[in-house]
Amino acid sequence: MRTTVDIDPELVAEAMRLLGTKTKKETIRLALEALIRDRRRELLRGKLANTDLSFDLEGLERLRETG
Repeated sequence: MRTTVDIDPELVAEAMRLLGTKTKKETIRLALEALIRDRRRELLRGKLANTDLSFDLEGLERLRETG
């Protein structure tokens, strides 16, 4: 998919340097993948923070039995 966007050249250059990429296309792809991965990780961390993960043997066996 082709899209035209106006991106600050200094941001692109810094991203290319940090990512070690040679093309703008590769830089944008890797940057978007990193953003998505990091955001998903943050969301999962937030969900896990609100989840009781203190299982005992009986609780784990009940979970196994109920599917």
